[in-house]
Amino acid sequence: MKKLQEFSKQYQEEMNWQIKTEDYERTKSSLLNNYMLLTTEVAEIAEELRKAFNMTNTFINEGMEEDKAFEIAKSSIKEELGKEFADCLAYITKFANYFEIDLEESFYTKMEEVKNRRNKDVGLKR
Repeated sequence: MKKLQEFSKQYQEEMNWQIKTEDYERTKSSLLNNYMLLTTEVAEIAEELRKAFNMTNTFINEGMEEDKAFEIAKSSIKEELGKEFADCLAYITKFANYFEIDLEESFYTKMEEVKNRRNKDVGLKR
């Protein structure tokens, strides 16, 4: 993850896409703009999932077995879904770099915190 963050930082500088820091108002505007762009990319993930679910339902309605229909649909969105995840990761690393956050360290710390929570959701036994 450290290599990814470093690549992201260099790439954003090269493309002149880093968060602007001239003054507070410019920084605030840049942070908000990048946040809006991130949420747009997250919505594009939802759209790819929607495509897969609609395709699956169409195949099922045409008589295909559910698992096979979903496997075909998942395969059909895989490439675009990967691109949308990459877009999200680009914005997340941009924010992390701006705030000087080590994403790898934060990830593992958070996962340990979640594992040790007392108020975990309870699933159904099947």
